[in-house]
Amino acid sequence: MSNMEKPVLKVDNLGIDFGGLTAVNNFSMEVYPNEIVGLIGPNGAGKTTVFNMLTKVYQQSRGTIILNGQDTDKLDTVATSKLGFARTFQNIRLFSNLSVLDNVKLGMHNSTNYSLIDGILRLPKYYSEEKKADEKAMDLLKIMSLDEYADIAAGSLPYGAQRRLEIARALATDPKILLLDEPAAGMNPQETEELMAMIRFVRDHFHIAVLLIEHDMRLVMGICERIYVLNYGMLLAKGTPDDIQNNTEVIKAYLGD
Repeated sequence: MSNMEKPVLKVDNLGIDFGGLTAVNNFSMEVYPNEIVGLIGPNGAGKTTVFNMLTKVYQQSRGTIILNGQDTDKLDTVATSKLGFARTFQNIRLFSNLSVLDNVKLGMHNSTNYSLIDGILRLPKYYSEEKKADEKAMDLLKIMSLDEYADIAAGSLPYGAQRRLEIARALATDPKILLLDEPAAGMNPQETEELMAMIRFVRDHFHIAVLLIEHDMRLVMGICERIYVLNYGMLLAKGTPDDIQNNTEVIKAYLGD
């Protein structure tokens, strides 16, 4: 990361209130191109709430979110996706009855370029665009080692493969930054090792930044270049993995006094 490099994501003094409760307050962070950054903290610290504000599931009460130099204030989830945010969720959200291939193609809504009439009448534009979508989706499935399952229902995949399919679908939107919400949840140690390698590969192959929430500290410390720690909705610490592992306030937040 160069000091002259501009962040792909810049968050300043972000906050949100639900009624009289402040869930997140004065949270700031930066994520630079091709960087893998962790967002960690105890349960209930506000991590997923931050992701929801970034992707406009929630509109922030205050603060700014700048993606690729553009203020996302007042944008909705569709607009922020087109701008460059893509995410996965704590709980897998696939269309279980659709094929693996079709799940990935659903992520291409940002780039599909045919009209409703083209689709209804099955005009040449429709077929050419669908062919391009099929090819791109299959490329993503090959990268995720899922191409042999392209035609089966997504819900029939093993758990770890469903996680990879979610990431493939997110990548289909051509993001600038990929947000992963507890990607290792429910995985065994071998699957977690494979996931770590895959996240690094995705960063390098697609030249995108990755911001992840994760409770598996071995994964976080193993792949993140920088880490932000939330506690009670506020920034507790930030720094390298070594900085965070040796921070007494972070240790206290996780383990208690």
